[in-house]
Amino acid sequence: MNQKHLMVFGLAGAALTALCCFTPILVELLGLVGLGAAIGYLDYVLLPALAAFLGLAIYSFSRRNQEGSSLCCENKGKIRRK
Repeated sequence: MNQKHLMVFGLAGAALTALCCFTPILVELLGLVGLGAAIGYLDYVLLPALAAFLGLAIYSFSRRNQEGSSLCCENKGKIRRK
């Protein structure tokens, strides 16, 4: 998977999970559908999902920085002549 896609996926997932954690959107949706009994278990699912998506975003960011620094160092010793 491309590093850019990995970063976008991690950040979008973290934003969506944070939106569901910190606002009552998911609680209202589950109540409308009739699954209000599942609301008590949301913390067991959403907080680890938030941690996983943030970890994915941090991983892709660190990989992007490592790839950028290795490209910089490879071309450092080469001299271009016209």
